[in-house]
Amino acid sequence: MTTLTDEELERYARHIVLPEIGGAGQQKLKRARVLVIGAGGLGAPVLEYLAAAGVGTLGIADDDTVSLSNLQRQVIHGTDAIGIAKTDSASAAIMRINPNVAVEPHQLRLTAENAPALVARYDIVVDGSDNFDTRYAVADACAAEGKPLVHAAVGRFDGSLTVLKPFETGADGKPNPGYRDLFPEAPPEGLVPSCAVAGVVGALTGVIGTLQAMEAIKLITGIGEPLVGRLLLFDALSARFDTIRYKRA
Repeated sequence: MTTLTDEELERYARHIVLPEIGGAGQQKLKRARVLVIGAGGLGAPVLEYLAAAGVGTLGIADDDTVSLSNLQRQVIHGTDAIGIAKTDSASAAIMRINPNVAVEPHQLRLTAENAPALVARYDIVVDGSDNFDTRYAVADACAAEGKPLVHAAVGRFDGSLTVLKPFETGADGKPNPGYRDLFPEAPPEGLVPSCAVAGVVGALTGVIGTLQAMEAIKLITGIGEPLVGRLLLFDALSARFDTIRYKRA
């Protein structure tokens, strides 16, 4: 059992009074090890809210440095962090939010070769990457290692979110779908423009990243119904959420 200190009991009081979480759920959060891919637009709110929630260990995988154009949406970084590795900047921010959290920075870009060993060290993975090569590498590694994956993507005014557990079966007894059931192969290069080309509203990454953090908390504490086999779509311009179901191909 992971004991909560008096300081932690006060810090997490609003969690502990929730019957769905309580002291037992907060202890699960303290024991949890979560790997966040990317300390950018999505990773920023994920890291901030999981740190504030009391997740015991947060891994951060990112090979980039902070630039001025990041600051419109990557709110974990400040102006004084320009030129600093995102893993270092995010680690310092997490320590300011919650010194009880252990941070494990990984200044690297995930590939099909290095993803399995890194993913295996954590309980849950949250993917905030911005390219299909990384998304496939992370999803394949999580499926192989049996680790739940909270995946999201954003662009312009739209975002999407799902939870992937293809190593388990659903209530119907059939295997849950994986990332390649949603995207069997990457789209042709240039078909899906990057945020640098198409743009993205900063607050959109906050909405979707915060939802990713919520799904991770649900997975850790075992509450609610995670978005397994469901793709949540958000249109910021119309303030509309839609959910579509998808299955194993």
